Amino acid sequence: MDLNKIRLDHQIIYDIVEPGSRILDLGCGSGELMLLLEKGKNAQVQGIELDEGAIYQCVEKGLSVFHGDIDSGLSEYPDKSFDCVILNQSMQQVRRADFVITEALRVGKSTIVGFPNFAYWPARLMFLKGRAPITASLPYRWYDTPNLHFLSVSDFWDYCRRKNIRVLRSQFVAGRCRIKFWPNLFASSAIFLISRLEAD
Repeated sequence: MDLNKIRLDHQIIYDIVEPGSRILDLGCGSGELMLLLEKGKNAQVQGIELDEGAIYQCVEKGLSVFHGDIDSGLSEYPDKSFDCVILNQSMQQVRRADFVITEALRVGKSTIVGFPNFAYWPARLMFLKGRAPITASLPYRWYDTPNLHFLSVSDFWDYCRRKNIRVLRSQFVAGRCRIKFWPNLFASSAIFLISRLEAD
């Protein structure tokens, strides 16, 4: 498996996930990340997806996926029933982001959250020009965007502090590059590994 050929956010998540882990992918899309973790990490993966077309693609890959709206919660899953819950590039699209993150932290020992950074400098530049931002990580126009929440790296750090969420790891990317300095300005996307503060 050539990790250099996969999306950088998927590569980062792949590196975080421990071999043989039980994984729940919320908003799993067509299942590329799930398949990567199943084949490369021997993970027991399960997905939840709302889009029926994406579900069919998961099934064609032989993946376990359930049709569901993660905004309605994860009541069918007991506490800590997964080693890790993944919420990658979908958290900004749910209506009840705080509730979804809380549920992810309940059913998972840890949670990986990935999202586009709305404070990325090209987006800021477009705002200065008086236009809604369109970038590689935010490719939608204002009238067809699926994004409901517009957050930055700094916003998520603040959220974690307010909610007593432990940040175990954070990584930031722009294109194929990992960003080490001033990620709120220079990163197009962020990936956080988080857990409840009281967790070991």
